[in-house]
Amino acid sequence: MIGGYARTSTIDQKAGLDAQLRDLKAAGVEKVFSEQVSSTAQRARLAAALDFVRDGDVLMVTKPDRLARSTRNLLDIVEALEARGVGLVILSMGGQRIDTRSPTGKLMLTMLGAIASFERDMMLERQREGIAKAVAEGKYKGRAPTARRQADDVRRLIAEGATREAAARQLGISEASVYRILRADIAGGGARRIKVAIASAHDGRRSHWPQRSDVRRLTRAVLAEIHHDNAARA
Repeated sequence: MIGGYARTSTIDQKAGLDAQLRDLKAAGVEKVFSEQVSSTAQRARLAAALDFVRDGDVLMVTKPDRLARSTRNLLDIVEALEARGVGLVILSMGGQRIDTRSPTGKLMLTMLGAIASFERDMMLERQREGIAKAVAEGKYKGRAPTARRQADDVRRLIAEGATREAAARQLGISEASVYRILRADIAGGGARRIKVAIASAHDGRRSHWPQRSDVRRLTRAVLAEIHHDNAARA
């Protein structure tokens, strides 16, 4: 069985899609899966085509960019197909027909793999050089963790009476991240401010030692102050 896949990026490219369908059918494709969608979007018909082919079958496309987003993506697809005993035929790759079942096709794929590896190494090298230059100029600070960037929002929600679980759910972070933010605040001077607040509220007398609800209320008040102070410094 020869299955085929055709794709254009937009519905305005009907002529391009028709040309692909014509070429695939002329090459002997028995069942064609086609769609008009960007390569970066979810490609439901491609998934269906990959699922359709079986051991001994062939998947055919007109050009590599109709099938894959990148060289690495193409190699991943070929590897997945080969693992299931399925060959890939590309009708035109730089003007040449490529069949992964032939020695020439395998050689071409080996060369593609080397090129993909080279491209990635070059990209990483440029990235390292850019970071080193930024560090030397004092401009690179790295990416702050997602949860840490929302520390002020955590403090605000807790100060407003939200539980750790509710704050985490609203901000889309883990409850453990909320706990770490609050713990850091307490370790960074919040604990002393909470103790002062408790002592002031109850005059330091044991007979008036605060209940748990009082401690929570005062803790929220201190966190609200920390949030306000951070906002004022920003």
